[in-house]
Amino acid sequence: MRVGFFVTCLVDLMRPSIGFAAIRLLEAGGAEVFVPPTQTCCGQPAYNSGDRADAKALAAKLVGEFEECDWLVTPSGSCGGMIRTHYSDLFRDDPAMLRRAEALSTRTRELADFLVNELHLERVPGRYECTVTYHDSCAGLREMGIKTQPRALLAKVAGLTLTEMADCETCCGFGGTFAVKFGEISARLADNKCQHIVNSGADAVVLGDLGCMLNIEGRLRRRGDHKTRVLHVAEILAGDAA
Repeated sequence: MRVGFFVTCLVDLMRPSIGFAAIRLLEAGGAEVFVPPTQTCCGQPAYNSGDRADAKALAAKLVGEFEECDWLVTPSGSCGGMIRTHYSDLFRDDPAMLRRAEALSTRTRELADFLVNELHLERVPGRYECTVTYHDSCAGLREMGIKTQPRALLAKVAGLTLTEMADCETCCGFGGTFAVKFGEISARLADNKCQHIVNSGADAVVLGDLGCMLNIEGRLRRRGDHKTRVLHVAEILAGDAA
């Protein structure tokens, strides 16, 4: 099974440890992982900003890099949602490219979903003697159907206790360019999310999208919380959170 791993821009630039953790988990499940060295962006920022020309160019590049793989896996629900949900809109006037994009989209999975439903991972190497709460990122939840999968994986982590926060499915305020265009609304949403995290009593908040991680962690620190950790689910599962 040849799995193409789409690292994502944010993971590559801001927290590459997530990518390495994800690759170790995929390999532990028996996958042959291929990381195209020329990969860059899925095109989502351009698409969300109305720049269809650049979005199409980036999307076509990604399709060409991954279409020979059996699967495309990414540690980001938003990037996975872009590929699986929005590429068909991007290429609606290009039948040949549309066929290629749709063929790849059917083989695109978010990391936790792939580990649970395709690799059927029974054990994880991670151990974490802490209480965590889980934030459901908008795109992962609503475009990729990610809800039970990360929780099922976290249940396999020795020492970990999961406690649910209030409004775990409510937006953290990031939303890509939304956080820039609507700063006051974004800050209020982030404050609400941070308060729910604190009220849960958890030592760490865990999630599956680095954009949300950066937004939540930044707001927690601005509020004076330097104790609550913000972790990607792959880091905990792979044992990188200790």
